[in-house]
Amino acid sequence: MTSAENRTALITGGAKGIGLACATAFGNAGFNVKVLGRDLVALKACGFEYEVCDVTSESEVSATLERIGQVDILINNAGIATTAPVHRTTLADWNSAFAVNATGAFLCTRGVLVGMRQRKWGRIVTVASTASHSGASYIAAYAASKHAVLGLMRVVAREVEGSGVTANSVCPTFVRTEMTEKSVLKIVQLTGCTPLEAEQTLANQSALGRLLEPQEVAQAVIYLCSDSASAINGQSIIMDGGTAQ
Repeated sequence: MTSAENRTALITGGAKGIGLACATAFGNAGFNVKVLGRDLVALKACGFEYEVCDVTSESEVSATLERIGQVDILINNAGIATTAPVHRTTLADWNSAFAVNATGAFLCTRGVLVGMRQRKWGRIVTVASTASHSGASYIAAYAASKHAVLGLMRVVAREVEGSGVTANSVCPTFVRTEMTEKSVLKIVQLTGCTPLEAEQTLANQSALGRLLEPQEVAQAVIYLCSDSASAINGQSIIMDGGTAQ
């Protein structure tokens, strides 16, 4: 791991789930951690310095980054998901998915790039999804927005190559988070199965046969932010036990 001294890690959606696991990992490594989010209750309970910020708002992102100052590591983790067949996917749901999952990552990435390049060191990691690489029923807006953000990271990686800055993505399968809990509940409501059976239905979609834990994703993220990973740029780390090849 690179020296944590005077380095700031900024995590969007950092008060819950994968984001909170990442904040904890960076905090344990000695970094100055700041988290962004919209849920004030969760932010107050997370145990880290926080800023209330809607990452879909250009003005809010700009003002927040100006207040924070130097950002050495950016983890684009804020995300939302809705489920519906394509013919029932509303334009509002489509636009919301792109606003949070893709535009939010773009605005935050754009806001930290200049400073990182000036300092000749920086790490950007976006938490994407296995849905960034493949399609599945009922997730048109989510999958399309995750494909978009994967492309964004690849473009950023090309633009920063050789500068000391890297941009990568991690693409986990279903993770034990509130988002997955909502998916489990929806399966229960639609099928009448038990929550355990519904969870296993999601777990069986990968070779792991289980849900990932947020800490597992955080460990992949923190590795990509290390000096040991300085040669890794523009890559997508798929975390599904080998289902996607």
